[in-house]
Amino acid sequence: QVQLVESGGGLVQAGDSLRLSCAASGRTFSSYTMAWFRQAPGKEREFVAARGWSGSVTYYATYYADSVKGRFTISRDTAKNTVYLQMNSLKPEDTAVYYCAARGGTVVRIPSEYNYWGQGTQVTVSS
Repeated sequence: QVQLVESGGGLVQAGDSLRLSCAASGRTFSSYTMAWFRQAPGKEREFVAARGWSGSVTYYATYYADSVKGRFTISRDTAKNTVYLQMNSLKPEDTAVYYCAARGGTVVRIPSEYNYWGQGTQVTVSS
């Protein structure tokens, strides 16, 4: 059974940093696109970052939402089957439940296109 388990969330102040982890089990995700999404109360789930195969060109690419570009970094350790989200210079508007997701295809920003999801980890940024 495939499982994605997030960890690393918490309560921090604006300007602080956090690193989220997503440990995958049940299969090897080295060829999968791994992504982070987030969902704030009353809002739709939104794309944050992803690392995976790009479209027509066969290389690994990294993508970010404009709102986090330059502050967040996604990385993956294929040996550990783990993906990370390093979040720096956090802002109150980054407050949300953060989800790890995986799909067996190229990077897309649509939540419904991802096959596997973690349970989420809460990130709260106080001003």
